[in-house]
Amino acid sequence: MRMLINVPETVVADALRGMAAAYPDLTVDVENRVIVRRDAPVAGQVGLVSGGGSGHEPLHGGFVGPGMLSAACPGEVFTSPVPDQMARAAAAVDSGAGVLFVVKNYTGDVLNFDMAAELAEDEGIRIGKVLVNDDVAVTDSLFTAGRRGTGATLFVEKIAGAAAAEGQPLERVESVGRQVNDSSRSFGVALSACTTPAKGSPTFDLPDGELELGIGIHGEPGRERRAMMTSGEIADFAVNAILEDMPPHAPVLVLVNGMGATPLLELFGFNAEVQRVLGERGVPVARTLVGNYVTSLDMAGASVTLCQVDEELLRLWDAPVKTPALRWGM
Repeated sequence: MRMLINVPETVVADALRGMAAAYPDLTVDVENRVIVRRDAPVAGQVGLVSGGGSGHEPLHGGFVGPGMLSAACPGEVFTSPVPDQMARAAAAVDSGAGVLFVVKNYTGDVLNFDMAAELAEDEGIRIGKVLVNDDVAVTDSLFTAGRRGTGATLFVEKIAGAAAAEGQPLERVESVGRQVNDSSRSFGVALSACTTPAKGSPTFDLPDGELELGIGIHGEPGRERRAMMTSGEIADFAVNAILEDMPPHAPVLVLVNGMGATPLLELFGFNAEVQRVLGERGVPVARTLVGNYVTSLDMAGASVTLCQVDEELLRLWDAPVKTPALRWGM
């Protein structure tokens, strides 16, 4: 096993200690596994809390900061955080305006965030929730009842975070987050399996010369396995799968996301093909983001997420943000 780690049992704690050292704007509680923006709670602002298994970095801890998340709860690798983490995060960021939970649609995450909401509400904290379920590849996968939550999580956290930063009330911030999810679709492709520190070997078998279309961010199976395709052929398949599920009627935000081991050289080339397909389909592009944002450890591959936006959603997307992984306008 070739990994830049000490031992598998301390991977998450070690990463959190390193994150704390790199970003003094964050308060990182290594023992309790909670990452909070240092100025929280911010008076008059709704707090945003998200989380999930580690291994998808920079999701979610890398998105904590002004204009995005107020706190994040990392679980063990590919494992949901526990309710106490989430309730502790909610208490840390609640200014009295309420807290919005952003939850990817995986069974463990949903159950634990629901229990955390009950704990927080027992303490007098108002809780809203947005469930992200944007993946069009499959329904009812290994970890999921319904569609998986993937790249649209970034769009929800950024746009709802901007609404919260403006002082909009909890009901409105929740409504905006749900609108973003409802307007988003994603499709992912794996060129190789990922390797978890605990297992030390690939999580599934993908023979040389083959790829998996419609992969999940934990290595879950997709729609089908095929012989290796060109970047253009993959873009045709992925974008058309999205547009079949979401006929375009508005400009889109585009996220071309690396799964962790795909170089930017390849991602930018893939983005060129995604933009070609959108142009051929007559879909106007409002903004594009390319990079590794919602990853799966060392998996090679990419995902495409499209979000249809109106003027208000685009304004909130463009609003200032300052986090370790996403920042502009500040």
